[in-house]
Amino acid sequence: MPIEFIVVPAVFIIGIPSAVLLTFRWFRHREHMATVARGHEHSPALEERLGRLEQAVDAIAVEMERVGEGQRFVTKLLADRAPARPEIPAAQHGRVITPH
Repeated sequence: MPIEFIVVPAVFIIGIPSAVLLTFRWFRHREHMATVARGHEHSPALEERLGRLEQAVDAIAVEMERVGEGQRFVTKLLADRAPARPEIPAAQHGRVITPH
């Protein structure tokens, strides 16, 4: 019995119904996504919520800029206040033991 007598009926019995089912589900999913997108497009509650979210993000950005300015200021103060390092003679450049 040639293999074609097994493969061809299997394609017709399994392949075609599966393709039809997958196509149907794909169109149904697209229709559902279009309905969901259309329903939330002009929702006043969603617009209000997004507006509040935008304001919160803007406020956080302003506060983060203030934190950055504070860090730059403190860094400048510490750099200006730090004493100058004493110059180490060339003969002492060698192994340095540091505490851990």
